[in-house]
Amino acid sequence: MFTGIVKDVGRISGITPRNGGLRLRVQYANQADFTGLSIDESVSVNGVCQTVVALGEGWFEVDSVEETLSKTTFGSLRQGSRVNLERALRPMDRLGGHFVLGHVDCPATVDDLRELGSSREIWFSFQGEFGPFIVSAGSITIDGVSLTVARLEGARFAVAVIPYTVAHTTLDLLRKGSMVNLEFDILGKYVARQIGTHVPEARKDPPVSLIDESWLRERGF
Repeated sequence: MFTGIVKDVGRISGITPRNGGLRLRVQYANQADFTGLSIDESVSVNGVCQTVVALGEGWFEVDSVEETLSKTTFGSLRQGSRVNLERALRPMDRLGGHFVLGHVDCPATVDDLRELGSSREIWFSFQGEFGPFIVSAGSITIDGVSLTVARLEGARFAVAVIPYTVAHTTLDLLRKGSMVNLEFDILGKYVARQIGTHVPEARKDPPVSLIDESWLRERGF
């Protein structure tokens, strides 16, 4: 589990095809935050939870399988691509963002970028069937960065990003047409599941809602 608070911006220094997947070598600069990194540890790479399979001085490698490549932007990574990095949450860490699993729901496309003086407003379009899982003022993860939905218009939403976040993540690289990884708030997805909203591709039979009027009344609503 992660928080969406990026600890370092790394670079892809190696890409090796492996049986339909990819082995990625990631260079990192922030030695302090990656002290003690070990094989089998989980690391968020651009919002995608990956397992460390090899490591060395200032680098680690992960294997991305076909499922990951089909649901994320990893297939577009190139030698030298910059990526947001975060190590897994420890029980004693401060939860500065929100609960992030590193399980990407879908890609999204940058529609527009606007400079607003004290912030940068970025608009994204996403697959419409995921609409029930995003709410205005709710949390969302974009390429591993925990952000707040500032505006929501159908299958489009905007976030307002402060200069510090722009400077310390890969969000400064985004341009109109750029692709990003989206993970919707897991708590919102569970609520939507319980009240009967269908999670795309999760199952074919319609879910049964466990929440009804009597359930709410019993709990003081």
